[in-house]
Amino acid sequence: MAANRVIPGAVGLHLVGGLPLLRPDEQVFKAMLDGWRNQQLARRLAFSTIEGREKTVKAFALHADAFPWAWTPQMVDEWLGDLRSVRRLRHSTLRNYQGAIRTFCSFTTDPAYGWAATCEERFGTHPVQVVHEWNTAVHLEEAEGDASKRAFTRDELQEFFDHADDQVGKVRGRGRKGWLPAFRDAMLFKTAYAFGLRRNETRMLDSVAFGRNPEGPEFGDYGVLYVRHGKAKKGSPPKRRSVLTVFDWSAEILQQWNEEVRPLFATAGTGALWPSERAARVGFTQMNTRFGAYREALGLDEGLDFHSFRRSYVTHLIEDGWDARFVQEQVGHEHASTTAIYTCVSSDFRTRTLRRALDATMQAALRPTRRA
Repeated sequence: MAANRVIPGAVGLHLVGGLPLLRPDEQVFKAMLDGWRNQQLARRLAFSTIEGREKTVKAFALHADAFPWAWTPQMVDEWLGDLRSVRRLRHSTLRNYQGAIRTFCSFTTDPAYGWAATCEERFGTHPVQVVHEWNTAVHLEEAEGDASKRAFTRDELQEFFDHADDQVGKVRGRGRKGWLPAFRDAMLFKTAYAFGLRRNETRMLDSVAFGRNPEGPEFGDYGVLYVRHGKAKKGSPPKRRSVLTVFDWSAEILQQWNEEVRPLFATAGTGALWPSERAARVGFTQMNTRFGAYREALGLDEGLDFHSFRRSYVTHLIEDGWDARFVQEQVGHEHASTTAIYTCVSSDFRTRTLRRALDATMQAALRPTRRA
């Protein structure tokens, strides 16, 4: 029985053998995509990952004006060339596109699924792998994002938080209703920094996401944060992790928010830590708009974005002498090299470190040696 079982994505689930097709090219291509989707669903990949890959494959097929059994490596070269010259895509984005095409071709050429044999029978040819090492962008470095992105300096961060607090007082002083969202966003920004969170991790927090840490009783009910919507890896479900509280002020502001201010939102009953006035949870647009407005009002450069809170968390802990391995675990990085990329230590920190090393060397040289 096991030998006859049809695996997810196999041609037998999507095309009935011997049945004539009205538009064979289009129908077989659609069946391939459906089969590929089923195969990825069976691997428990995220829906967003599957949809993004399918969109990429369709875009390539449209540009090549050909179906998968007629694709060639030259078509890939032309497509990527256009993407670079016309759309100015980043190196990392091109690699993601290449990965989607490579994965699709691996699926269609795998004998286990039967697509190559079906294409040979219907079209007299079959799909081949068109993405190889010699025609793809290599992974040049650990971080291929915008080089202008950076961490806040300590003064910039304090200025940003002070400005956020001031806006709450100003709005409330004018008797306007907007003080609640302003208060929420001030707490949200501080929490993102206090626990080194990504934007989506911050947005998706619930009011019950915190717990006690037996090793840190001074933080009360806010000694540890349980992140349930961490960054997924290669299409996997969201990764979970726990983040220990390190700043005493973060526990204080969270207790005030949860007990005194958050209940004032009409939507607080949904359980989201950051409710919106009309929705269960604050949206990305609201978060980005508020952040951009504060940054512009303070005259800070555009190299600072929401992710800069996370960069700042890593940088400031390292500068303050926290163990690098501990910081890596806190932010959920698999590799220490990734944490190192986030570390944007200041020139003042480097100067102090150098001075301590030179002073220690000089003292050791001047210390009298013992005679036997």
